[in-house]
Amino acid sequence: MTVRKRLRGAVTAAVATALMVVASGAEAVAAEWRPRPGMVYLSDMPKDGTTWYGNPAERGWRYPTCGRSWSVPEVNVWSRGVSTSETASGLQNTLVFETDAEAIAFAAQARQAYAECPATFDESPDTIETGYDYGTVDVEEGATVQGLRVTYTFSNSYHNHLFGVGRDGDTVTLIEWESNWSDPPVDYFKNTTVRNVVNRLH
Repeated sequence: MTVRKRLRGAVTAAVATALMVVASGAEAVAAEWRPRPGMVYLSDMPKDGTTWYGNPAERGWRYPTCGRSWSVPEVNVWSRGVSTSETASGLQNTLVFETDAEAIAFAAQARQAYAECPATFDESPDTIETGYDYGTVDVEEGATVQGLRVTYTFSNSYHNHLFGVGRDGDTVTLIEWESNWSDPPVDYFKNTTVRNVVNRLH
């Protein structure tokens, strides 16, 4: 009887220790996540006569339009996808790094990926990809806006993309817009969408 009690006590202690380890590990993972920066509002997106829809921001990375290889942290990454009932859609990825230097390097990587987008977007001979540099936005530590126009020669149709990259300290956000209707709303995207989003990060 005494031996059984000792064994039972030992097993109970072992289980309790294991649960404590699991709990402490979960707390450590949770502690790595910082408060989420402000994300894009539906009202920030360019108006095209239709209503924007979207689920709340969530943890995790959504693959952007351009760039075949992105190196992103495992934690402190949030994303939000939005769209209209017609043809427009948008995407935001926001990342918080350990240091400003890491954020600066990632923002540079993102701008380079968007600049190289015409060469990597599509290898079809029936498309023509043209990249655009729409300049900077004077907000926080700075933002830039780039674009891509994909022309489908077989149907004489096209698809427009706008890409914003902005930074506030150790935080970088990437915001995208795309549609196959009309010309891209560059001024609105620069001065409202990107400016609002970057201002809202912290």
